[in-house]
Amino acid sequence: MQEQRPFLAAIWMSGSILSFTAMAVAGRAVAGTHDTFEIMFWRSVTGFVLVVVVAAAMGRLGQVQTARLPQHLLRNIIHFSGQNLWFWALTAIPLAQVFALEFTSPIWVILLSPLLLGERLTGVKVLAAAMGFAGAMIVARPDMQHLEPGVLAAAASAICFAGSIIMTKRLTRAESLVSILFWLTLMQAGLGLIASGWDGQIALPTAATLPWLVLIGAAGVIAHLCLTMALSLAPASVVVPIDFARLPIIALVAMALYGERLDLAVLIGGAIIFAANWINIRAQTRPA
Repeated sequence: MQEQRPFLAAIWMSGSILSFTAMAVAGRAVAGTHDTFEIMFWRSVTGFVLVVVVAAAMGRLGQVQTARLPQHLLRNIIHFSGQNLWFWALTAIPLAQVFALEFTSPIWVILLSPLLLGERLTGVKVLAAAMGFAGAMIVARPDMQHLEPGVLAAAASAICFAGSIIMTKRLTRAESLVSILFWLTLMQAGLGLIASGWDGQIALPTAATLPWLVLIGAAGVIAHLCLTMALSLAPASVVVPIDFARLPIIALVAMALYGERLDLAVLIGGAIIFAANWINIRAQTRPA
């Protein structure tokens, strides 16, 4: 059973990949009406309602704990910052480039997990992360001499997501999934309300944006549910590289919906990313 845990984590991560892809499409659809803070606020409100309703129906609301509120708050401030940068980058640069730059986060996770999580850093993990990063850079091809604001935002979001993943992994050691998702949605709704209401104006959902905002909220909860389950089954340095599969998927979606160019670099980078995932999972499931 222990040898199958990385494969089970990969299955959960497939749900996370599909959910984040849906969020990207929905985020672009509402960007003309709602700013990123408003998107985060309505997303978190929807997510909070879903978490409470489902947890209550399953009789698990009693699993919500208050012993680690400072850790939850720090984790959600970091994630809220990264998510806002991510939503803004979606409107500024091509989707494949956003996702490619976001995927620098495994480098940070793999480097920080031995220090903060006590996970063992192996040569295979470093190789997988390096290959995945190389594949992402082949797709993105950022111009280091003329960095666009969208590129900087996407890169900064990656650092925030790495910190959030590290803290999520630590919380899974003592907190239930219901407790993590409860504080995630509640705290980020509060942060979104403060940030979006700073100027005294909060755009209400319209008939056109409401379905997209609900989709963002539902996809956000499902994505974090799948990610948290994956992190509870396998080390963070194993789980995170699996997320690289989002890159070729979003490249195809962007080509189909927005006419963004799908070139040979995307195919080559995607092949390297898949190879990195296979090497990493294969090494973790090989008997000692």
